[in-house]
Amino acid sequence: QVQLVESGGGLVQPGGSLRLSCATSGIIFELAIVGWYRQALGKQREFVATMAGGETTNYADSVDGRFTISRDNAKNTLYLRLNSLKPEDTAVYFCYARLGSSDYWGQGTQVTVSS
Repeated sequence: QVQLVESGGGLVQPGGSLRLSCATSGIIFELAIVGWYRQALGKQREFVATMAGGETTNYADSVDGRFTISRDNAKNTLYLRLNSLKPEDTAVYFCYARLGSSDYWGQGTQVTVSS
């Protein structure tokens, strides 16, 4: 059974930082393409960042230079470091893993940026 479990969300002031984690099980994590999406209230889910097995990364323009995706294959865990947070970063953040033709998603973690 494949499981992805996010953690690390919360309430933070503008300009602050958070680190999200996504613990995975049931997949060969080191072979997976992994990443993060987010969904703000009333909006569609949007791409945030992705990382292939060779550590090639790609970011949405809106977060490039502020967010950093990383992975620890020994721990089967994906991370997203969020710096210089803005109110418009408020959303539920979802991690995903793609292995072959199958996509797996976590349940999401809420990030709220507000003073």
